[in-house]
Amino acid sequence: MTLAQSVLSGDRLALARLLTLVENNTPEGREALDELFPHAGRAHLVGVTGSPGSGKSSLVNQIALHYRKADSPRRVAIVAVDPTSPFTGGAVLGDRVRMRDLSGDSGVFIRSMATRGSLGGLAQATAGVVQVFDAAGFELVLIETVGAGQAEVDIARLAHTTLVVEAPGMGDEIQAIKAGILEIADILVINKADHPGADNTERALKSMLDLAHPVEKVFRHHGQAMTVSAPEAAHDPALWIPPIVRTVATEGTGVAELVKSISAHAEHLRRSGDWSKRERTRLETELDLMLTQTLAAQFRAQLSESRYDEIVDQLTKRTLSPWEAVKSLMNGNKS
Repeated sequence: MTLAQSVLSGDRLALARLLTLVENNTPEGREALDELFPHAGRAHLVGVTGSPGSGKSSLVNQIALHYRKADSPRRVAIVAVDPTSPFTGGAVLGDRVRMRDLSGDSGVFIRSMATRGSLGGLAQATAGVVQVFDAAGFELVLIETVGAGQAEVDIARLAHTTLVVEAPGMGDEIQAIKAGILEIADILVINKADHPGADNTERALKSMLDLAHPVEKVFRHHGQAMTVSAPEAAHDPALWIPPIVRTVATEGTGVAELVKSISAHAEHLRRSGDWSKRERTRLETELDLMLTQTLAAQFRAQLSESRYDEIVDQLTKRTLSPWEAVKSLMNGNKS
């Protein structure tokens, strides 16, 4: 029995072994991914992103608990992308500490991954790890990112539903608007909503949503401000306006409402046809990335080390621009 077949049969040890092989980008891992690919494509992928300190890990813990305690429990996988340890190069397992409530549950699998310096807080192997969980029969895959900032939009390319988590009193909602992170949000979450400033945070987020999705028009009539709804926006079934949900993850407050919003968004994606569109975009992005990496590796393999060093020396001396260097190499001048 192959490793992939063992994973499909529910062997957790085989699953853990395969995740390591995939994360390390080994030939055996790639071969197993090929074998598992036809069995994937059924899980709901939920990305959880936001500023460090906003309580993402605690929120992910509560979301998983809610799905596991439901009348029809769903198998949940959690991919926690951690910062890389400066000592070991591995993941700093902070998320495991916050998710002790899930330990011992055979319907939950938590995998911490190191970013290894990749931009956007997403390890490059995350897509492969998610595919393994999907094929292994986990119905919900929660992908929690480091919260690295502007490049965090990478999560939107991988997840069907993206939660952007903000906390009051940190001023992060303004930074998030500047960074464009809120533009990827399918659901906005104000965690730690029992802290002072929650109302201000909600107002700031609503202002942003009003700019992006105006569902009301304001005009003045006889000197008085009048508001009317824009029916074309409010009743457009193809339009999803991100809801704002307040939670207190440490107490479980608001988690049921958040899970309802996640389910509603999944239903909206399927009803509108956006589910298949997002899946196509995700696979297209993954294909482009693999093509880029493969072609670059093949090109470098054909390029002599002395020629490459010569080009870098010219770049360092500013006698050659990067574009001129690329043109020189692409024109066949590799030796």
